Amino acid sequence: MKSPNRTHFFVRQGLESLVCPPSLAFDLELQACNWKEEVKNCAKTTKDKKVRPLTATKDPLCEGGKLACGDGVCIAKELFCDGKPDCADNSDENFCDINSDPNRAPQCNKAECQLPNCFCINNPNEMIMITFDDAVNNNNVDLYDLIFSGRANPNGCDIKATFFVSHKYTNYTAVSELHRKGHEIAVHSISHNDSATFWTEATVQDWTNEMAGARQIVNHFANITDTTVVGVRAPYLRVGGNNQFLMMEEQGFLYDSTIVAPLADVPLWPYILYYRMPHECHGHIQVCPTRAYAVWEMVMNEMDRREDPLHEEPLPGCAMVDSCFSNRPTGDQFYNFLNNNFNRHYNSNRAPMGLFFHSAFLKNNPEILDAFTFWLDEILSTHKDVYFVTMTQALYWLQDIVPISQVANFEPWKDKCAVQGPPSCQNGGNNCKLDTAELPGETVRLSTCMPCPSRYPWLLDPNGDGLF
Repeated sequence: MKSPNRTHFFVRQGLESLVCPPSLAFDLELQACNWKEEVKNCAKTTKDKKVRPLTATKDPLCEGGKLACGDGVCIAKELFCDGKPDCADNSDENFCDINSDPNRAPQCNKAECQLPNCFCINNPNEMIMITFDDAVNNNNVDLYDLIFSGRANPNGCDIKATFFVSHKYTNYTAVSELHRKGHEIAVHSISHNDSATFWTEATVQDWTNEMAGARQIVNHFANITDTTVVGVRAPYLRVGGNNQFLMMEEQGFLYDSTIVAPLADVPLWPYILYYRMPHECHGHIQVCPTRAYAVWEMVMNEMDRREDPLHEEPLPGCAMVDSCFSNRPTGDQFYNFLNNNFNRHYNSNRAPMGLFFHSAFLKNNPEILDAFTFWLDEILSTHKDVYFVTMTQALYWLQDIVPISQVANFEPWKDKCAVQGPPSCQNGGNNCKLDTAELPGETVRLSTCMPCPSRYPWLLDPNGDGLF
């Protein structure tokens, strides 16, 4: 039984009800409260029952290379779970998770999976990867300077980070300067579409427009000409399934860092998607890739949100650092949180530790920022076998593993070692006032060292030519 705000369930103990807040309605498909404008099934009282294909029968129903739809009609095996219904009952697209897709990638075979092109997550070392998501602009560039300036890895080179840049509100003069100093620039989409389902349902072309388009914008307006923009992270960590990874393969992206691995005693190493994911597809209605792709996954190991796991009850893990706290932590609490999670990596298999931030979490909380910089300095002064590297630098090491005794001379970690001198854009760049197709009648500013475009760059018009 169902009304927009109250839903009744029959459970083992009897009849239970769920009341959504006034601004929300119960979404039958999600089985959760959602924004009313997002809910399209208020009139329904039961979920549609999906027809299951006949792929797991005792005796085969079809000739070689074919599988049976739910109605018994045989079609080619490769048509199952390709994103386009071919069975009359849609059964070929109804059950396509990593355990059901008949065309899924094989499990990782350590005998066959060898470096440099493959890695089965069992070769230890220690790296810490700091990332920041979303726009780079005057609201956070001083924060980045405070964190990274004057701090060096044991090889004498500046510590580095990866920035997953979304287009809107980004200052490309600042992005150019981050790149000049050796930080990695990766893409986080053009639109940062906030629909709950857009990224999970996006087509290959949607993903191309968003991510390849974002790379084109970054390369052009930040004047990045060295083909180093090779990473992707989807907004809201909404994995796009096979469509996302097919796009990445077609567009020559090297790695994704969107997939979250559930909290475990031993964290995971990055893995390549030639083989099946070594963990469950974690998160509410996530759509993970099931096929094999020549794409690395810089997996986001969930962090333990506790300060002291020996004396606290288990809690669910968290991926983005700011999502780990229901209330603002004190500096001491945040310091203990960092140490707990560092020790989980350092004292087990030394899988790379990820610290995934939104800048506002540190910018708006000076006590937390002080604790973070204190922790950075402490780690750097007490651990000569720990390096703060970009995601691409971590992948270079995975493809050419060197022992800690030799890593000080590892060339990919010495690139842009300690950049000095004035900014590449010495005159401050151009502050372009532009019209935008997204917001007709409004003026948007774009900061870049390059000449101003005709219109604000956007989907289908990444160069801002105004031709679409």
